[in-house]
Amino acid sequence: MTQAVGQRIAVVVFNLGGPDSAATVRPFLFNLFNDKAIIGLPAPLRTLLAWWISSRREKPAQANYALMGTRWNGGSPLLPETLEQTAALEAVLGDRLPGDTVRVFTAMRYWHPMTAETVTRVTAWKPDQLVLLPLYPQYSTTTTASSLQAWNETYKGLGVARTVCCYPQAPGWIETQAAAITAKLAEAGDRPVRVLFSAHGIPESLVTSKGDPYQQQIEAGCAAVAARAGLSDWTICYQSRVGPMIWLGPSTPDAICQAAVDGVGVVVAPIAFVSEHIETLVELDIEYAELAEQVGAQPYLRVPTPGTAAPFIDALAEATLQALERTGTAPFGPGCQGDWAACPCQTERTAA
Repeated sequence: MTQAVGQRIAVVVFNLGGPDSAATVRPFLFNLFNDKAIIGLPAPLRTLLAWWISSRREKPAQANYALMGTRWNGGSPLLPETLEQTAALEAVLGDRLPGDTVRVFTAMRYWHPMTAETVTRVTAWKPDQLVLLPLYPQYSTTTTASSLQAWNETYKGLGVARTVCCYPQAPGWIETQAAAITAKLAEAGDRPVRVLFSAHGIPESLVTSKGDPYQQQIEAGCAAVAARAGLSDWTICYQSRVGPMIWLGPSTPDAICQAAVDGVGVVVAPIAFVSEHIETLVELDIEYAELAEQVGAQPYLRVPTPGTAAPFIDALAEATLQALERTGTAPFGPGCQGDWAACPCQTERTAA
């Protein structure tokens, strides 16, 4: 499919968002836990539980955000970093599509600019074409599905839309991760280290009962990065576990402790994150670093998130350009490596 020149192309990137100050930590948490993709209870019970959880977690969460220093006003750097990424992506797409007008919009799920605000801006801009591009490399019902559902339920404006559902093995994404890991391995020098690919955890039941492809996409992407970087000692682990449910494992703390038992340090690569936020700057850089020191997993080195690394931004641009040549929902690069009930492109093919 060849697109006409001189069109208005809107690219909407999605992420979870984060509080922009200490005062907005509680409403951010409420929005998070009031999402049915996070807590699957009926609305009245979910809302009550979200209010209770956000009330109890407000002070501890504020303390954690404060650990990142005064630069972020007690909030998260996720939005500023996302805006840097969207500016870089818009510049690349402007060069690649000189005959068109391209604007990249940001839609956050749980804090501003939230979906409804971005819908208003995109509607007013009146695009001819839209590309929906989550900043979650791996598809999950807890992230991508929730963000896309909120958008599709709200946006009624102009433009032909198509969706990039995931890009767990996109070449530029793999290249960026491999290069960052290689740099940290060089920093470790001759000291023996194990690379820990640390992904944000999800309940195991989402994979086994709901057909969520997240774990499989994590595994495939990590294998591709390990091959690109020539890694010999690496493993996958999961962080940020909350609640009594069984989550994907092993946990990152357990993997750090195992490395200590095996007499090696660790290089931790946050494989599911594209920008810095509380899970990297506090959980990885402070909490897990302290654990590593306590158990003797030294050195402890943490790989930075991709941010605006050129290969990563180029991958997002390529995903956008490829999407403009088709309709519907599809991955950029290899997506699901199996039949997953929650995979949106597989669902579309079945419906067709």
